[in-house]
Amino acid sequence: MDNEAKDPAGTEFQPLYAQVKALITRRISSGAWKPGALIPNEFQLAAEFNVSQGTVRKALMALEAERLIVRRQGRGTYVARHTRERALFHFFRMVGTDDRPVDPSSRALSQKSVPATRDIAKRLEVERGTPLHYITRIRLLKTVPAIYERIYAPATLMPGLTIEPGTEMIDEMYVIYQENYGITIAHASERVVAVAATAEDARLLDIEPGTPLLEITRVARDVGKVVVELRISRCRTDQFRYAAELN
Repeated sequence: MDNEAKDPAGTEFQPLYAQVKALITRRISSGAWKPGALIPNEFQLAAEFNVSQGTVRKALMALEAERLIVRRQGRGTYVARHTRERALFHFFRMVGTDDRPVDPSSRALSQKSVPATRDIAKRLEVERGTPLHYITRIRLLKTVPAIYERIYAPATLMPGLTIEPGTEMIDEMYVIYQENYGITIAHASERVVAVAATAEDARLLDIEPGTPLLEITRVARDVGKVVVELRISRCRTDQFRYAAELN
């Protein structure tokens, strides 16, 4: 491989296909290859990186498994683009009690700038006091107010981000991040715990205080593994449930 692979990160000590994967990932995360862009074919990449086409193919298969690229038969390979449907399919886990998928709609409640508390800063991997966008919204499932969400995102990553309170949010947040700021959410980790509805939860979700809720805390990272968002969702469990596929 060329000198591009021999960087301070030590990618030269990885398997050859992993080096190629890391280089392609870096180009996506840097914005050199933007969402929806057609990337060079296997032959071109093999020539550029001075490796075999088999090595490039293995790297591309790994990237496709991570949903960072989309390979279209006879048309080429593209940087993955978030759409509302794609974002929901990969990241939305609530279903009906019959296990059927439900299509959420979202209504923004508020947006303001807040400094990161010690706990929030730790989860977002930023300094305490870092300016954050703080967004609250309600997600309706089958017209039922089912999820109350609090979203925190570093303001430096998304200057000028504006979510109008009281409006229906047509696009998913991940679509907004990608289209407006070139930030692609590629990884997310979640922690789930049972909680009792607070007075605020009860008012917003039209339930009684103390009603059992599922609290899902999600930390989302971009292609370069930078934390982009902390999302805390409180979900009704009387008509909906959490479902995850383990592969």
